[in-house]
Amino acid sequence: MFLMLGCALPIYNQYWPLFVLLFYILSPVPFCIAKRLVEDIDAMSNTCKELAIFLTASIVVSAFGLPVVFARAHLIEWGACALILTGNTVIFATTLGFFLVFGSNDYFSWQQW
Repeated sequence: MFLMLGCALPIYNQYWPLFVLLFYILSPVPFCIAKRLVEDIDAMSNTCKELAIFLTASIVVSAFGLPVVFARAHLIEWGACALILTGNTVIFATTLGFFLVFGSNDYFSWQQW
C-alpha cells in the first residue's frame, strides 16, 4: 500500500518505484532454491546456506537502495522515497515472518499446504 501511495498520489505521480516489485518477487527465490537442493535446511551445507543468505541480503539491500537512487536522480520526490522505504520494511518483515513461522520442518509447515 505504501508503494502504491508513493507512486499514485497526485503530488508524486511517478511510477518509477514500481521496479521495486521485481525485488519483492526475487527476494525469497535464493532461499527456496537452497531449500529445494537440500531437504533439511538445518543440516544444509554452509556454502549453500551462506550463498542463499548473501543473495537474499543483496536483493533486499538493492530494494532499499533503488528508491534512494531514484530520489537522488530527481526521478521521484523524497516523500515518495520515504513511503516506498516504509513499504519495503513492511513487505520484507512480512516475508521474514512467513519464513520464520512456516520455514521449519515440523508439522506446522507451509510445504504441507
